[in-house]
Amino acid sequence: MRKSSIVFLLMVSFQPLFSQEEKIDLGMVEKIRQEGLKNSQVMETVFYLTDANGPRLQGSAGYTKAANWAKDKLASYGLQDAKLEPWGEFGRGWEMQKSYLALTAPYYRPINAFPKSQCKGSDGAKNAEVVMINAKDSTELMSYKGKLKGKIVITPAYDTLKPTYRSDASRYTDDELVKMGEYTPPTGPQQGRGQFGAGGRGRFGAGAGLSPVLLRSFAQAEGAVAILSSTTRNHDGTLFVQGSTGAPGVQSYAANAPESFLDMVVGIEDYNTIYRLVKHNIPVKLDIDVKTSFSTKDTKGYNVVAEIKGTDPKLKEELVMLGGHLDSWHSGTGATDNAAGCATMIEAVRILKAVGFQPRRTIRIALWGGEETGLNGSRGYVRNHFVDTAARKANAMGEKVSVYFNLDNGTGKIRGIYTQGNVGIKPIFAKWFEPFKDLGATTVTSQNTGGTDHQSFDPYGIPAFQFIQDGMEYNTRTHHSTMDTYDHLSPDDLMQASTIIADFVYNAAQRDEKMPRKPQTNAPAGGRLTLR
Repeated sequence: MRKSSIVFLLMVSFQPLFSQEEKIDLGMVEKIRQEGLKNSQVMETVFYLTDANGPRLQGSAGYTKAANWAKDKLASYGLQDAKLEPWGEFGRGWEMQKSYLALTAPYYRPINAFPKSQCKGSDGAKNAEVVMINAKDSTELMSYKGKLKGKIVITPAYDTLKPTYRSDASRYTDDELVKMGEYTPPTGPQQGRGQFGAGGRGRFGAGAGLSPVLLRSFAQAEGAVAILSSTTRNHDGTLFVQGSTGAPGVQSYAANAPESFLDMVVGIEDYNTIYRLVKHNIPVKLDIDVKTSFSTKDTKGYNVVAEIKGTDPKLKEELVMLGGHLDSWHSGTGATDNAAGCATMIEAVRILKAVGFQPRRTIRIALWGGEETGLNGSRGYVRNHFVDTAARKANAMGEKVSVYFNLDNGTGKIRGIYTQGNVGIKPIFAKWFEPFKDLGATTVTSQNTGGTDHQSFDPYGIPAFQFIQDGMEYNTRTHHSTMDTYDHLSPDDLMQASTIIADFVYNAAQRDEKMPRKPQTNAPAGGRLTLR
C-alpha cells in the first residue's frame, strides 16, 4: 500500500477533525484520489497538446489544431456543449516554416536561432556580411546610411555571461510556505504580482537611448537582411523567444500591421562570438534562410469551452469554472506554459466524470486563447458573458459564477492557493486541503498573484484563484523558451495537481452556498494588459 493511501485512511478514521461548517465528503475524496493518482491520463493528454501538435501560437494553424483536439477530447469524456467559442477580434496568424542560421566566415559553425513571431522571412537563402551599428541616437544612426544593404545587423554587447551557482530547478521550502500562509494583506487596493519574475535580463539591441523600433525600421529601409538579438538569459542552449515589437501604437499581430523586420534571437555565446570578431575587424559572414507565413483568413480568437451540467434545480444555473491558457510561444511546444495547466484541467474533469459525479452546480472548463498577448481570451470571455461593461461590474450571469480556478505556473505540484485578499475564503480552502497534506498541499495565502487568466475575473468581484505551484525550472529554463518541451514535465506533480483540482471543483459544485466574494476593487476600463 502506498504511503499516501495509509495517511489518507488515518484521516478518514478521524473525521471529527474536520469542521462541521464546511462539509468534506471523504468517501468522494478517496474516489477522486484513486482515479487521479492510479488511473491518470494527464501525460497522454499533454503529449497530444505538445509533441503530437507542436507550438500553439495564437492565430496559428497549430493553435486551431490543438483547440479542436481538446474540444473533441472533452466531448469524448461526456462533457456537453464542447465548442470553439470566439472571444473577439485578434489579428493575423503567423507561422515559422523554416529557420537556418550559420557562421560561414571566418569558419563554419551552426547557430541555434529562432525568429521572433510576426517577423517576415529572409526572402530565400542568403550569405550576408555582419555589420555592427553603434549609435546612441538617431543622428548617429544616420552615419550608417547606405552601408546596410544585404547585411545582417548586430549592436554592441552590453552584458557578459557570468556563471551562476543556483540550481535551475527548485521547490518551495517549508519555511517559505509558512511565511506565505502568515501573510497579512495591507489595507487598500493591491496590485497582483506574478509568482515568477522575468529572471536575469541583460539587454542587447539598440545602444543607450536608441529605440529598437527605430533601429529595425532604419535597417529595413536600408535593405538589411536581418538583425540579431540576445540577452544574458539566452545561455547554455536555451533561447527565450517571444514576439516582435510592432510600430508605435500598433500590435505586431494586428491584421493590418506591416510585416515585422526579421529579428533573430541567438544564444549569448554565439552573439558574443560574432560581436568580438566584428569588434576586432575580422570579417564575419552568415548563411541565413528563414521562411515564415502570415494569414488573415480568420482574424478572430477562440476559446475551448465545455460543461458538465448541474442537476440541482436551485443551483444548476450557477457556475464553477476551471481553466488555463492553451496558446503558447513558438520556439518550444508550450509544455510548461501552458499545456501542463490545460492537460491538468482536462484531467480534472475526466476524473469527475470517471467517478460518476453529478454536480449540483454546472461545471464549465475553459481553455483560453490569447493569454500570451494580454489575457485576450479570458478577458473577452468575461466581457462577453459576465460583465456589465457600462457599469464596469459583474452582470446577472457574472453573479452566478461561484468560482474560477486557474493553473498556469508550470509543471510543479500544487502547494497551496493564492486567495487574492479574499479573507472569507481562507478557512474554506484550508479545510479542502486537509485530505491532501500528505501530497504536500497545505498553504492558503492572502497574497495576490498575477500574470494569468484569473485576473480577468477578479476585478469584477468574481472569485478567481491561481494555485501555488513549485517553481521547478519554470523561471530559469522553460518559460517562453526553446526548452518548453514535454521532457521538462513532471508526471507525478501533474497527477497530484489534477487530483487536487478535481476535488476543489467537486467541493465548490456541491456546497450549499456560493463561494464568499470580496468587494470589487479596480475593474479595468478596457485596453490590453501586456504580459512578459
